Amino acid sequence: MSDILEQAAAALNEKLAGGGFDSSAKFAIADHGSIVLDAGGARVSDEDTDVTLSADAETFEQILSGELNPTGAFMSGKLSVDGDMGVAMKLASVLA
Repeated sequence: MSDILEQAAAALNEKLAGGGFDSSAKFAIADHGSIVLDAGGARVSDEDTDVTLSADAETFEQILSGELNPTGAFMSGKLSVDGDMGVAMKLASVLA
């Protein structure tokens, strides 16, 4: 299991600690694997979710650090969304 994924899951758990995200989403990180987020928090997994957001590791890291807005990443083609766009938008507001 990738250290990058474990560190990212821990950082996402900190961001999700305030609650407010009751759907399920998956970050698919190219060449590394996937992180699933739901009401239970973030964990390294590849289960089915309401929406899948796919990006390379650099883009994901920029989104996580706040350097890159998830909506901006999507509009510029750096982030692709497959599934429920409403859930993706809700997640973006939680991560902001």
